Amino acid sequence: MRKIESIKASGGYLNRYQHDSESCHCRMTFSVYLPPQAESRKVPALYWLSGLTCTDDNFRVKAGAQRYAAELGLALVIPDTSPRGTDVPDATDRYDLGQGAGFYINATRQPWSKHYHMYDYVVQELPALVEADLPVMPGLKSVAGHSMGGHGALLCALKNPGVFRSVSAFSPICNPLQSSWGEGCFSAYLGDNRLDWEAWDATCLVQGGAKAPPMLVDQGTADEFLADHLFPQNLQAACEAAGLPLTLRLQAGYDHSYHFIASFIGEHLAWHAEALNSQA
Repeated sequence: MRKIESIKASGGYLNRYQHDSESCHCRMTFSVYLPPQAESRKVPALYWLSGLTCTDDNFRVKAGAQRYAAELGLALVIPDTSPRGTDVPDATDRYDLGQGAGFYINATRQPWSKHYHMYDYVVQELPALVEADLPVMPGLKSVAGHSMGGHGALLCALKNPGVFRSVSAFSPICNPLQSSWGEGCFSAYLGDNRLDWEAWDATCLVQGGAKAPPMLVDQGTADEFLADHLFPQNLQAACEAAGLPLTLRLQAGYDHSYHFIASFIGEHLAWHAEALNSQA
């Protein structure tokens, strides 16, 4: 783990690191915002998972989250969205498959299965690295994300009950089995058996009995991808049937962009801080 950048922000430091990943078999880059409170004590962490085509840079530059994290005493851990490198398989003619589109699953099919283990990376490898080397409280973490990253955040929470104290998402892909984004990636990464895909679909996991901490989902009503790719109504119906705590907020007029995220990120961070501090 090597620090390659450090920027003072809102009284804390926005750092960027690189390391050789055992999960993804390549050099990975991630960012961490350490609030000013981290200079004197360990702080809880929120893991942010970004969407299709993004790197760790999108959230840290566009969301305006650092000032809220500084007020709340939260570390922000921001991984990349996929493995990277010249030796890592890619689909250069597509934005929704390959590099920039890891989908936060563990691929089982060639040529993807060696490198595309973003689920293991986010759930196991990255937290172990961060908690060992940075002033972050061991085991005290929550997870959030946007679009493909919202899908990833929901997966992490549903597949690991008790590990994440809370989960939130902006415009998540809630039922990827019904989306051409999900179908395209899942068929490539996992093969053609749709039953195998259900283990990586939040709505299917809820229908199958998975448990989760409190969930907060914000969805813009003017989101250009809402009708064809996101399906929050399917997740809402599944949670209602299962008795799981989901707060789904339809935000009138907002689209899929970081303008939407920046408008409500302070509320999301405060919501996570309350859950984390109640269990500190």
